[in-house]
Amino acid sequence: MSKRVVITGLGVVSPNGMNVPDFLHSIKNGISGIKYVPLFEELKFNCQVCGMPEFEWEQLRNYITETSLYGLKGKGIAFGIKAALDAWMDAGNSIVSDETLYETGCVFGSSVADTDVIKNAINRVDAKESKKLGSRVVEQIMNSGVTAYISGRLGLGNKIISNSSACATGTQAILMGYEYIKYGMAKRMVVGSSEYVDSYVFGAFDSMRVLSRKFNDQPEKASRPMSISAGGFVPGSGAGALILEDLDFALARGAKIYGEILGGSNNSGGQRSGGTMTAPAAAGVVRCITDAIAQANIKADDIDLISGHLTATIADKQEIQNWSDALGRRGEDFPMVNSLKSMIGHCLSAAGSIEMVAAVLQLEHQFVHPNINIEDPNPEIIDLITANNLPTNMVNKDINVLAKANFGFGDVNTCLIISKYK
Repeated sequence: MSKRVVITGLGVVSPNGMNVPDFLHSIKNGISGIKYVPLFEELKFNCQVCGMPEFEWEQLRNYITETSLYGLKGKGIAFGIKAALDAWMDAGNSIVSDETLYETGCVFGSSVADTDVIKNAINRVDAKESKKLGSRVVEQIMNSGVTAYISGRLGLGNKIISNSSACATGTQAILMGYEYIKYGMAKRMVVGSSEYVDSYVFGAFDSMRVLSRKFNDQPEKASRPMSISAGGFVPGSGAGALILEDLDFALARGAKIYGEILGGSNNSGGQRSGGTMTAPAAAGVVRCITDAIAQANIKADDIDLISGHLTATIADKQEIQNWSDALGRRGEDFPMVNSLKSMIGHCLSAAGSIEMVAAVLQLEHQFVHPNINIEDPNPEIIDLITANNLPTNMVNKDINVLAKANFGFGDVNTCLIISKYK
């Protein structure tokens, strides 16, 4: 017998909010976290804006030991630690414990290890100074570093997994945690993902000419999902985390419940029929959405809001078409749709988890956050779903069921269906 899985804790490190209350205020009011980065102009990047959290190392002082803090240099790991431990405490749990929690596991994803840390190691070795590297390098350049830090701090003893599926990483991590609980393999899971876009990662995307470059002097206007003047995405950094629990386990300890995950799907278009390394196959996306709806045991008409992937590239129009085909809905009948990327940019591996936190907050507080920078929506999108379904200001709305999806390089797709807890 499958278990019901509920959401009991949230944590976020975002370009427009370093904690859930600040993040909630920002997404309600359409506050952008995208800023101009002088270094990127010095490096002669085409895109010179980025979504970067206002992070200081001191913010971790009460999260990890002084010894761990002293040697930690990887910001992606740091973002993940803060988001995960904030979610843990938000769920009413204590960090300090001497016991191993065998009923609780962790699935936390990332894309690449912190290349600043890797660069330092390479430079030391090339300079024949490997003895000066210290003992903390390996744990920060291994892709599982973030889960190792989180699970070690909390004493988690169930499944400890680091996943990596490009932009679908965050939602995939949540889906994996959900499935472990649903099928009785765990009682509670810490799930999410993190990303730190340093100049090396940023430069690699900039060389592809897929980044926004026409708004360097107006950074808050640079990320423009579904806009006809969109000229590419804006990279962002951060982390999102959720605590998932077996419903009976949560009720037994009197946990607050934000919502329930009804189901989800993860698949690939196989890089066939239009799918490539960088573009999803439409058939795969449609199948992922329809499979998620079937797993959730709902109807397409039940969906009140779509939290889209919607990156501010030419793929936006095709994504809306895919949603329309999957749901069999269009025009005024289409659900409201929004893209958090308009405010924080595309946080790559962290995108799905940060956006999922935003989705849960909209469900909890019954509102739809605005799409900023869409004063000139793409006419082909409007022809499909009408302007009324693309709010530019916060809308108070009854939301019972919400769909959240992300699509990553490698033609990997993930869709989650969440609802109010009843």
